[in-house]
Amino acid sequence: MRPQILFPLFADLTTIKGVGPRLAVLIEKVARGARVKDLAMTAPTGLVDRTRRLSISEAGELGGLVTLEAEVEKHIPRPTMKQPYKVRMRDETGFLHLTFFNAKADYLHRVLPEGTRRVVSGKAEKFASEVQIVHPDLIAAPGEIEEADLLQPVYPLTAGLSAGVMRKAVKGALSALPDLPEWIDPALQAREGWTGWRASLEAMHSPQSGLELEPTSVSRRRLAYDEVFAHQLALKIARAERRARKGRALTGDGSFVAAVLKHAPFTPTGAQLRAFAETKTDMERGERMMRLIHGDVGSGKTFVAALAAAHAAEAGVQTALMAPTEIVARQHAGVLKALLEPAGISVIALTGRDKGRVRAELTDAIASGAASVVCGTHALFQESVSFHDLGLVVIDEQHRFGVSDRRKLTLKGQAPDVLAMSATPIPRTLTLAAFGDLDVSRLDEKPPGRIPPTTRVVNAERLSDVIEGLGRAIAKGERAYWVCPLVEESDVSDLAAAEARHHMLSEMLKVRVGLVHGRMPAREKQRVAESFRAGEIDLLVATTVIEVGVDAPDATIMVIEHAEQFGLAQLHQLRGRVGRGDKPSSCLLVYHGKLGETARARLDVMRRTDDGFEIAEEDWRLRGSGDPLGLRQSGLPDYRIADLAAHSDLLEIASEAAAYEVQKEAMFDGERSEALRVLLYLFERDEGVRLMRSG
Repeated sequence: MRPQILFPLFADLTTIKGVGPRLAVLIEKVARGARVKDLAMTAPTGLVDRTRRLSISEAGELGGLVTLEAEVEKHIPRPTMKQPYKVRMRDETGFLHLTFFNAKADYLHRVLPEGTRRVVSGKAEKFASEVQIVHPDLIAAPGEIEEADLLQPVYPLTAGLSAGVMRKAVKGALSALPDLPEWIDPALQAREGWTGWRASLEAMHSPQSGLELEPTSVSRRRLAYDEVFAHQLALKIARAERRARKGRALTGDGSFVAAVLKHAPFTPTGAQLRAFAETKTDMERGERMMRLIHGDVGSGKTFVAALAAAHAAEAGVQTALMAPTEIVARQHAGVLKALLEPAGISVIALTGRDKGRVRAELTDAIASGAASVVCGTHALFQESVSFHDLGLVVIDEQHRFGVSDRRKLTLKGQAPDVLAMSATPIPRTLTLAAFGDLDVSRLDEKPPGRIPPTTRVVNAERLSDVIEGLGRAIAKGERAYWVCPLVEESDVSDLAAAEARHHMLSEMLKVRVGLVHGRMPAREKQRVAESFRAGEIDLLVATTVIEVGVDAPDATIMVIEHAEQFGLAQLHQLRGRVGRGDKPSSCLLVYHGKLGETARARLDVMRRTDDGFEIAEEDWRLRGSGDPLGLRQSGLPDYRIADLAAHSDLLEIASEAAAYEVQKEAMFDGERSEALRVLLYLFERDEGVRLMRSG
């Protein structure tokens, strides 16, 4: 049950004075929610400083945003409907006109009565010899306004929602704030100089300077810490509960693993053997494994998964590998067959395209246990698929699957172990933020003998030279990729389209050119991918569908057009499609137009290094805490105030503080526990805890 103290915060926006149903709909758009707390946690994006007080003559000379006090001398109704209504004001230095278009006369008489003094604020301009303010932003009697009222926070707005109305609504939301029990450790609070939650929220909404709008301001840091602490606490509770829940100890005699190692076509790296040792230790425990393996392109995650599947087979249980696309699922099946079948372990693939008798045979093999390892897509967790004894679930590119997808698959077995894989090296900050409930293994070595691709940055003005060079390389027997961001030409974009490039390159080069993109039927994509892999296609034109999936180990050239449009992690993924064999390879990053500062920095990083972990950190630094890896659905919270790039130190502190709270025996007893419960409910991590239990 949600604590009663939070009821005012979870109340509907319409409970705020002056906010009716129509206004609530508009506020909901910018506050990203329909409750009082959503509005209270909507941070200002700017500050209007009206503290510049001038006389009328100074306002005429200096112009700009001014605040002045003067006497309302006379109302001048508009002579015709096309002309404005004016109000003449005077002080000891001269006069000015307040100018209004479409304003109601009775309203203006009410707020600007003749013969009274008024404080007005707005943009002063001089037309001919006359000073005027068109539609002043602020009108008040001198006693009604304080200096603090002249510093006005700026909020996100939408059509129909004015700045003044939004500010008034925020004020109403703040008046509903309860005093919540303190959940921050007193020593940390004292060290950081943080006030309480309510005082910090009020301070965030009444900045005294631009500096107080920065993520580094004291109030923002306090509120950011609350967000990340709530999330870390939920992750750590989920992890502790998972460890407490019974799993199965999967043990074996090592024979299958030894056979896989013996027949492997390469010598495993130290990182691969280390990651497998950690995985095996987890599997042999009586608790459910939840491990993430992430590493650079070509660091050999699939081989670690093969060793884990061999260990599972020794224990007499099945392995399911879930991949994001049919192409990837079938490629995994091909790689795992080559690695596992010499050890006597059967591997099959099941995807949506398997129908009728073929599908029935495959599902029978899964149900009977004849298939030890099953590779597939979402098709694996359909009701018609039942496993004989599912003991290990491997999830490839795990950020592409939501929690519910993972849960459906794990429900197919008896508390199966879960091994998640990501082909994108993940920055340390992000690992903590998104995967705090997982144990993590890093594959930070590449197989020996690989030659990193030579990377060059080329202006699109030299496109004809690039195409000529490509033709010469293909004539010598090399094979290449050409990547474009869009599928077909569009009126709204000048980005090179894959279909247009395919046509142009086919005409110019007279070689075997293939095309693959996301809108093609799965069977056709699979056919083209297999033709390229088999050497029947010289040049493959593609969209980023090849980022995970299309794999031709002997391809040596990668051309990425409009490289300035891609993020670093994506460029690195694409480049990783070449340089997989022992031949020298190259990557050409073709950019169009003038490069912006960030785009130039990204391309420079690509030219400088092939280290995926360094690239991931740089990507994180350059892109901030947007969504660099498409991780929103995987549990990376959509923070409202915290900025992971600016607050990474708070994430570390919050992680340690959460771990400390969770290891206490009486975590949910006493006063402190009530404060932690309020925190979790405030940030809606109560639901998060339940979801995370699903693995």
